[in-house]
Amino acid sequence: MRRYEAIKLIMEHINNEIIISNIGHPSQELFAIKDRPDNFYMLGSMGLASSIGLGVALSSPKKIVVIDGDGSVLMNLGSLATIGANQPKNYCLFIIDNESYGSTGFQPTFTSKNIKLHNISKSCGIEKTFLCRNKTDCENIIPEAINNNEGPFCVIIKTLKGNPDDIAIIPHNPEFIKKRFMERLGEK
Repeated sequence: MRRYEAIKLIMEHINNEIIISNIGHPSQELFAIKDRPDNFYMLGSMGLASSIGLGVALSSPKKIVVIDGDGSVLMNLGSLATIGANQPKNYCLFIIDNESYGSTGFQPTFTSKNIKLHNISKSCGIEKTFLCRNKTDCENIIPEAINNNEGPFCVIIKTLKGNPDDIAIIPHNPEFIKKRFMERLGEK
């Protein structure tokens, strides 16, 4: 399974949840799969999707779903500790772990060595941490993580490297994305 397929599986279970998406290809793939005002596409600031999602979760009663990457989470490991310390019940972090920096040329991350993000997440106090190694694991775990408001949840989804060839750049500028998202949050 590739990242695109993992994001598609996540989106099959999304209804009214707020989504914060990691920079680059993950945001482009999310846009291609299901664009909606409830999605916030990171177009910069690598490593901050989990932190932005946490801020939104702490200020909103809505379920907040973050789609992040192993490289981004490794750049900001403090976010896992902050999530664990705050214990937001409405927070769900999906880490797509392809063991590489997928948006910058597939340079290997340390998860390709001996770093285990699920162990780090649990040691940071995120007790509901799960590891999906295949599509069947994802089909069993994703609905529970999205639909259960007794989080926080952290779901690491192991995927293969690779970007789809036909994914277009998001046509919206950052100001439009921010304004549309903020207006949507104000409605909820």
